[in-house]
Amino acid sequence: MKYLWQELTKKFTGENSQFIRNLGWLGLSGAAIRLTRLLTTVILARFLSQYDYGLAAIVLTSNEFVRVFTRNGVGIRLIQAEESQLESLAQSAYWLNWAVFMGLFVIQCIAAFSLAWFYDDNRLILPICVMGIGLLLIPHGLVQVALIQRENRFKVIALVEMIQISTDNILSLIFAIAGFGMWAIIFPKILVAPIWVIIILKNHDWRPKGKFTTKSWGELFRFGRSVLGVELLYTLRSNLDYLIVGKFLSIEALGIYYFAFNAGLGISLGIITSIKSALLPHLCNARDNLSQFRARYFSSLKTITLIIVPMVLLQSSLAPVYVPIVFGDKWINAIPVLVLICLSAIPRPFADSASQLLLSVNKPEIDLIWNVLFTGLLAISLFIGVSWQSQGVAAAILISHGICLPLFTIWATRYVFKQLSDLQSYS
Repeated sequence: MKYLWQELTKKFTGENSQFIRNLGWLGLSGAAIRLTRLLTTVILARFLSQYDYGLAAIVLTSNEFVRVFTRNGVGIRLIQAEESQLESLAQSAYWLNWAVFMGLFVIQCIAAFSLAWFYDDNRLILPICVMGIGLLLIPHGLVQVALIQRENRFKVIALVEMIQISTDNILSLIFAIAGFGMWAIIFPKILVAPIWVIIILKNHDWRPKGKFTTKSWGELFRFGRSVLGVELLYTLRSNLDYLIVGKFLSIEALGIYYFAFNAGLGISLGIITSIKSALLPHLCNARDNLSQFRARYFSSLKTITLIIVPMVLLQSSLAPVYVPIVFGDKWINAIPVLVLICLSAIPRPFADSASQLLLSVNKPEIDLIWNVLFTGLLAISLFIGVSWQSQGVAAAILISHGICLPLFTIWATRYVFKQLSDLQSYS
C-alpha cells in the first residue's frame, strides 16, 4: 500500500500530471456515479423482476447501438485539428451532427418494430421509441464537448457526467420503489437529457455561425469512418452477449445476465471509460516529442495497472459475500457469471490505450482492422459458449479478452513506436 501511494504521488508531480488530474476529475465523478448506481442497483434488484430486467436490457442495448454515432470520430478530428482549421471544421461538424441524429431518431423508431418481432414481445416498441427522443438533444452540445476536451478541461466533463448520471440513478431508484417496473430505468434517461445540454453550453462559448453548410463534410467523413467503424464494433462486442442470451436462452436469463454484468463490470467500465477519454488529448499534446510521447504512454499504462488490477481482483473475490447481502438471495445464481465478467475487465484498458495510441498518430484504419478481427473471434466464442448457458457466455468473454487483448496491446505498441523511431531516423 505504501508503494502504491508513493507511485501515485510521483505521478501527480511528474510530466504525466495533467493526465492524472484529468483522470482524477473523471474518477471523482465516477465515484459519485457508482455510489448512486450501487444504491439504485440494490433497489432495482429488489423491486424489479428478472423479466423486467431482461426487457430493459433489450431497450437499452438497442439505444446504445444508435447512440454509438455520437462517437463518430468528428469530435476526435476537432481535438486533433490545427488551430487554423478549427473554426471551419467546427461549423461543418455542427450541421453534420444535426443531419445524422435526426436520421438516427427515425431509424430507432423503425427498428423498434423489428426488435419486437425478433424477440416476439410488443412491449418493446414504445420504450425504444421513447428512448429515441434523447437523440434530438445531443447535437446541441457535441461540438462544445470536443472543444472542452481539446482544451483539457475534463473537470467540466466530469461535472456534467456526475450530475446527469447521478440524477438518472436517483430517479430510477424512486420510480422503482413507486412500482414503475421496466419504465423505472427508461423514464429517467429522457428526463435528465437536457441537463447535459445546459451544462455543456454554459461551459463553452462556441456557437454556430451562419447558415447550414456541408463544407468539410467529406473530410470529416473520411477521418471519422474508421473511428465510427471501431466504435460500432466495440458497441456490438459490448452488447452481443445480451442479444445472444436473450434470443437463445430467455428474457429471464437475460435479466440475470444483465444484472451480473452491471453489478460485476459497472464500476470497472466507468474507470476504463475515464482512462480512454483522458488519454487521447494527453498523447496528442506530446506527438512532436518522441521521448515525451513514449514516456506519457508507458506511464499511463503503469497508472492503469496500479488502479485496475487490485480493484478487479478485490471485487471478484468478494462477490460471493456481498451479492446475497446487498442484492438479495434471488441473485445468488448470478455470482459465477459476475465473477467471470468482472475478471475480463483487467485487459480491457490496456487494449483501449493501444487504440488511443493508434488514433493519436492518425492510424484509425489499423484500429478498425483489429476491431473487425476481434469482433469476429468474440462472436464465434459467444455462439460456442451459449451451449453452456449464461456461464458459458461469460467464460467465452473472459477467455477471448484474456488472450486477444494483451496480444493486440503488445503488437500495437511495438508497431507505433517502431514507425515513429524509423521516421525520426530518416529526418
